[in-house]
Amino acid sequence: MSVRATARITAVRDGRGATALPVLESGGPLALRRTRAALPGAARVTVVGAMSAPLGGDRLAIEARAGQGARLTVGSAAATVALPGPGAAPARYDIVLNVEEGAELNWLPEQLISAQGSELHMATVVELAPTARMMLREELILGRYGETTGTLLSRLTVRRAGRPILDQQLAYGPGAPGGWDGPAVLGGHRAIGQLLVVDPAFDETGPETGLLGSTAVLTRLAGPAALVTVLAADARELRSVLDRAAEELTAPAG
Repeated sequence: MSVRATARITAVRDGRGATALPVLESGGPLALRRTRAALPGAARVTVVGAMSAPLGGDRLAIEARAGQGARLTVGSAAATVALPGPGAAPARYDIVLNVEEGAELNWLPEQLISAQGSELHMATVVELAPTARMMLREELILGRYGETTGTLLSRLTVRRAGRPILDQQLAYGPGAPGGWDGPAVLGGHRAIGQLLVVDPAFDETGPETGLLGSTAVLTRLAGPAALVTVLAADARELRSVLDRAAEELTAPAG
């Protein structure tokens, strides 16, 4: 039997300059826990998987809102593994993020692993106010150790003040367009990641487009935003490159 569940997070700035969580609503396998934040005045939420999910046929969603002036980081306790289900229907995982004026959201989940035989359609939609800041990390691992990948479709749509910054769709595995694993796309790599940073400060001075390595590139986007895209042999190498990029993109200017 498939699972349908939605988890919800709302972060707001309280009267003492800190960030409160008036809504922290778990759903199905998506258990939400407030954990210690690294920065003063911020809140941190960790998603803890309460059961194996998503399975084929499941419909899961997370909705997160950072209200005006709030500072929120959302992570996960472990990797998410897309697994085959009892039927032929694909699983779906929707993420909806809203960041209001003067707010900051760091969306930093662990890897999503596409297990052999699974099919997952994932969609992330982000709405940003003009003065909002955001860091979003996405890491996709194609197959567990010693197995081939499942089918994975991932779409990321980001809008700032109603105008698009980024709208892209990726497809891997059986049923994906031909050439997805060819030398012009993955070239045999099994770990794919990206880091999107949106910061109003980039209007004045921001990173320049350029290579970060043989299989990593930083692209300056309109918005103001920067996108780092990485291919790697494994999850460890992928995280190392993305962590270095995050440090550089958030380092104080000067």
